[in-house]
Amino acid sequence: MDESVVMTAAEVEAMKRAPAVDGVLPVFRERWSALSFADRKVSDADLMKVFEAARWTASAINEQPWRFLVGHKGHPTWKKIFNTLSGMNSQWASKAPVLILGVAHTRFSGNGQENPWALFDLGAATYCLTLEAAALKMTTHQMAAYDHEAARKALGIPAEYALGTVVALGYHGEPAALEDEALIERETTARTRKPLRQMVFTSWGEPAKLEGQ
Repeated sequence: MDESVVMTAAEVEAMKRAPAVDGVLPVFRERWSALSFADRKVSDADLMKVFEAARWTASAINEQPWRFLVGHKGHPTWKKIFNTLSGMNSQWASKAPVLILGVAHTRFSGNGQENPWALFDLGAATYCLTLEAAALKMTTHQMAAYDHEAARKALGIPAEYALGTVVALGYHGEPAALEDEALIERETTARTRKPLRQMVFTSWGEPAKLEGQ
């Protein structure tokens, strides 16, 4: 692909921003899942803020079942996580300065019984993490395509922990740096979402009457 016709990072960021809705926090518009990461380190101070946001996520009976394994690029944990990635993830994520694997304890600590909401709560905590990253002008990308058993073995994750997504975290880079045409196309394509009438109902299949819809 001719680099001269590839959008710049600034142009992509403007294009990916969701339409403004009065009263909705800007961070929800600004968060999106980038593929291209800049060669820029994430400070420990900012990483602490990201995990602090996740720490205060709501969870079933305040169990807080999430755990996060994190590695900066060049650290053994980063390499262990990266080596489990599959498909094109292993191509673009090679430049991500931070890789995070989220897991969830599947039993309640108080009585040892199964916690059926553990992965739900992990997902909520992970999304809080991504929103805080966006507020700090960073970008994230969650990945499900990785070898779960290899990750469990490499990182010594106990059997009672369910694996969630791998999150690449860092600063948005230039799309042209992806080099692969398919990845560049994904990076420079506008985001879309289903309308609210397809997801918010008063009864099954009957859209709720919301102002502006």
